[in-house]
Amino acid sequence: MPINIPNSLPAKQTLEQENVYLITDDRAAHQDIRPLRIMILNLMPKKIETETQLLRLLGNTPLQIDIDLLQTATHVSKNTSSEHLLKFYRTFDEVKEERYDGLIITGAPVEMMPFEEVDYWGELEQIFEWSKTHVYSTFHICWGAQAGVYYHYGIEKRILPQKMFGIFPHSLTNANHLLMRGFDEIFQVPHSRHTGIDEKALYGHPELEVLSYSDISGINIAVSHDCRRVFVFGHFEYDRRTLANEYFRDVEKGMDNVPFPYHYFPNDDPAMRPPFIWRGHANLLYKNWLNIVYQQTPYDLNDLK
Repeated sequence: MPINIPNSLPAKQTLEQENVYLITDDRAAHQDIRPLRIMILNLMPKKIETETQLLRLLGNTPLQIDIDLLQTATHVSKNTSSEHLLKFYRTFDEVKEERYDGLIITGAPVEMMPFEEVDYWGELEQIFEWSKTHVYSTFHICWGAQAGVYYHYGIEKRILPQKMFGIFPHSLTNANHLLMRGFDEIFQVPHSRHTGIDEKALYGHPELEVLSYSDISGINIAVSHDCRRVFVFGHFEYDRRTLANEYFRDVEKGMDNVPFPYHYFPNDDPAMRPPFIWRGHANLLYKNWLNIVYQQTPYDLNDLK
């Protein structure tokens, strides 16, 4: 079954070329089913790129999904046109009375700042609190995951001695969890971050469980016991060249000590094409999450508690 997105969303053409199954608003209105309602709070600067990455993964399931895009009203995006935001994005004031099966909160390039100094932190706190009663399951990514465990559980982030940048091997700590169903014992995940979390505090929190870990990059996936909150500290959604584009961008800027991406370019040669070795597990993770949401969300979202 397809994902339902606006007909003129820029991601539509790319996804159609990749044979991702889409449906327009007009056609969806004539189907007598109850689709999953998924909201994406997109905090990334290049919003169209992130939209496409996430929609590609959400569209690879048997479920019909209605997508809403959310932006913060308290931050002005410098990398996405105001026309795009006005046409396709809503603000929290516009959705706060609505209910959703799932919410995805992306990463953001603000990790070196204290949470309270981020200009939209107050608004994000409102969204976190709203999600407790208006969303069945929230999927937090990278900085969004760090912000989520801080807000909900008081777990602090930590500045790393050097940027965690590249593709890192991870192993399962609970292979029987529904979110990890079908995962290989060792799998690869992209990371791009200057901060980590207080792992001792997360491991010790009675409401949280760690599902996967890397000896190099640390905790990768953690969940609340009821799966109402999922925290993913890497970037399963990244495209083949996302890390390459970031690396070359920083080199061209003349930045000092630009880290070379770990285990990414063949033979560590940046002229070579990076192999896309995390795509299968990325699709599997999102498919598993949507299946959990589908199985456990009340049919009538007004019954959410």
